[in-house]
Amino acid sequence: MSTQEVFVQQFERLFRHYHEALQPEQEEPAAGWNALSYEERNRLVGAARLAILELENDARMREDSRKYYAKPGEAEWGC
Repeated sequence: MSTQEVFVQQFERLFRHYHEALQPEQEEPAAGWNALSYEERNRLVGAARLAILELENDARMREDSRKYYAKPGEAEWGC
């Protein structure tokens, strides 16, 4: 599985999570973007933004946790 596929799956999971959290009650899905109400469009955009922010934050945390470790072959050993 490529990193792009993993990203898409993570984004989809987070997007659904945030969309369900922002949705006031169960509504029937509309046929297309143009058929959505202004409020529903804003909820979808908000869910996408939150999902992207969480993915970005997770990536930044992983990057920050790695910067304290030496790259392979660069560690200085000794007492």
